[in-house]
Amino acid sequence: MNIFHFTYNFLATALSLAVLPAVWMQARRDPARKAVLAQRLGYCLPSRDGLNPARPRIWIHAVSVGEVKAAEAVVNALDIACRKVPILLTTTTMAGQRYARRQFHGRATVEYAPVDLWTAIGRFLSVHRPDLLVCMETEIWPNWIFRAHGAGIKTVFLNGRISARSIRSYMKIRPLMKPTLEKVNAFSMISAMDARRIISLGAPAHRVQVNGNAKMDAQDWAVDDALIENLKRTYAVDDHTPVFIAGSVRGAEMDILMDVYGRLAVQVPGMVFIIAPRHIENSPGIAARASAKGIDWQYRTQLGKTGRARHSPVVILDTIGELHHLYGIATVVFCGASLVPLGGQNVLEAAAWAKPILYGPSMEDFEEARTLLETFGGGMCVKDEVELTERAAYLLTHPCEARRLGCLAKKAILSSQGAAGRHARMIADLLHLPPA
Repeated sequence: MNIFHFTYNFLATALSLAVLPAVWMQARRDPARKAVLAQRLGYCLPSRDGLNPARPRIWIHAVSVGEVKAAEAVVNALDIACRKVPILLTTTTMAGQRYARRQFHGRATVEYAPVDLWTAIGRFLSVHRPDLLVCMETEIWPNWIFRAHGAGIKTVFLNGRISARSIRSYMKIRPLMKPTLEKVNAFSMISAMDARRIISLGAPAHRVQVNGNAKMDAQDWAVDDALIENLKRTYAVDDHTPVFIAGSVRGAEMDILMDVYGRLAVQVPGMVFIIAPRHIENSPGIAARASAKGIDWQYRTQLGKTGRARHSPVVILDTIGELHHLYGIATVVFCGASLVPLGGQNVLEAAAWAKPILYGPSMEDFEEARTLLETFGGGMCVKDEVELTERAAYLLTHPCEARRLGCLAKKAILSSQGAAGRHARMIADLLHLPPA
């Protein structure tokens, strides 16, 4: 443990001593929250004594839903290529936990991840005793990696990516990052840019490979025609209805998109405008903005109740987990967190449905996906709300062109599949797994 790691642990411990008592007192009133907090601190963990000690165990950490989807694709590829091995999957967010429990039911043990405290991770590892720690994307937790290394547990980063914004933050603490990354056995990165960035942080270059994006192989890329028909009925649209979907909208974009709707409504008769905030708690804020501008709107949860159909031109999404499939009824998609300096959101979900995708200039967190789409011609950057309105209006009134660009976006997805298998082979090699 060098001075930087010692300082990190000192500060983390001091912060936990200051914050945890208050958090614990709050959690005591809610048994579910109390159980989660205890689990994250390394207590009340289920015993793993029943596992076959001869079979290697893999701990996969996936922060939230997006990372769980990538992990699912890798595990599916691993199951196909090798004998099944026990999987422990951890998440940080509640949304990720719910999704993981649903998708991995019967295939993996799903728990909350331990906090990066020396004692908490020690308790976690002593109970679960994994042979390999898999960090999806790039979750760099020093104590996880140091303690795993000390216990003889191999570590690998899969589907690794580091955005332009993240690298700037990480470089400020490079003296801590470098010795941490030196203890990682392998890095399976999404793109060459991600590889260069992880090497610049201190990862040994000979352990770094570029294997693509496992999310391209996620099962939910498959189109469910029956589900789409059901959504069309719910939203009262058909194949000729111009539908504009603004997904994962954040911050000032909520005001911007209301102005964009006002302009589009004049230019595109019969348009249905669906807006989905990145965080569901912001739905009432969008509703308030719409009301203030005299816009007729409905919440998604109001549709289909007691036979009620959509009657308003604007629908505000106030549900969790529907946006991905909702892209299937869109004519044009705008991907949010990009007209404001927030790094963008994942544009590939809409591309999977063969939809043309518009986004703002702030796509730093998804450079690889943006480059892929633009290479094939399925994605377009708009510099501001005026250009967004112009591009959207053109595509909404020229559906043949919208379908052509959507097919190019889908082609981009198909061109990049197979990454999950390459990531899975890295796991198999590290654990010396025999083929099935």
